[in-house]
Amino acid sequence: MSLPTKEGPCAMTTVYDFSLPRLEGGGTLDLAEYRGKPLLIVNTASECGFTHQYEGLQALWSQFKKAGVVVIGVPSNDFGQQEPGSSSQIAAFCHKNYGVGFPMAARCPVKGTNAIPLFQWLNKDLGFLARPRWNFYKYLFNKQGQPVAWFSSLTAPTSPRVRDALERILLNG
Repeated sequence: MSLPTKEGPCAMTTVYDFSLPRLEGGGTLDLAEYRGKPLLIVNTASECGFTHQYEGLQALWSQFKKAGVVVIGVPSNDFGQQEPGSSSQIAAFCHKNYGVGFPMAARCPVKGTNAIPLFQWLNKDLGFLARPRWNFYKYLFNKQGQPVAWFSSLTAPTSPRVRDALERILLNG
């Protein structure tokens, strides 16, 4: 799910050191492909009360992708088993209902000891309060691949807090 290293996921130093399984087409979504670009990574679910946030994520992607921002969805079934579908079902749901065009990973665990290496690193680097407690936690990375902000499920992707943080990264790196 992520690029393995002899030191383990916590030895990674930037988000660009990781990869995720692709939702569509197989293979991996190598985050190194986005080196130098700000990333917004979100754990998602199709049957959640926050699922409507896909619309806001797509709006952010549409607005900021020309500036280099990359939104990445990471479906997870960890919270209330609200992402039970297969990759093809998740992809169809996201495209049909929200017109999702941003990159999506295949369903992955994001909490606990089974969390994928990317989320293990985030948990260690950002600490207890930033650990996802539900679907649609958002993690913002600067152009150097360092996490600079996180937002809970309660913060909409199009909120002034998220937009302001994105715009600061675009202005300042």
